[in-house]
Amino acid sequence: MPQLYEGDLCGLCAVPAVALGMFNSAPRRPVHARCAAKVGGRGITLDAMCRNIRPLNNFEPPATNDEVHAAALQFVRKVSGMNKPSKANEQYFNEAVDEIAHLTRHLLEHLTTSAPPKNREDEAAKARSRSAARFAS
Repeated sequence: MPQLYEGDLCGLCAVPAVALGMFNSAPRRPVHARCAAKVGGRGITLDAMCRNIRPLNNFEPPATNDEVHAAALQFVRKVSGMNKPSKANEQYFNEAVDEIAHLTRHLLEHLTTSAPPKNREDEAAKARSRSAARFAS
């Protein structure tokens, strides 16, 4: 099991690793044993989707180019395993971000749904409510 360091935070509740007893679910984020028990034990999956990538489809107003680019950047960071590329990889990293942003924009323009468009403020309020309920204890 990899070493946990004092600065490590729980991947579920963001409390420091030195508190409450930790285990490392490497290569995922470290997690408190107490938090893991709440979601089914050591078999948890924390990184099903990067938490900074948000659904962009079916919003009014539609997703902006900045939102699409931010999602593409997060995707490339996740896939490449690097937050900032080296000079040797920077060109390819940026090309990947641009291509994924272009494809994402193309996808969003062509997706259809019969559901009414979602309101950003309402969705943000729902997310805050879910978060407050999840971390209340």
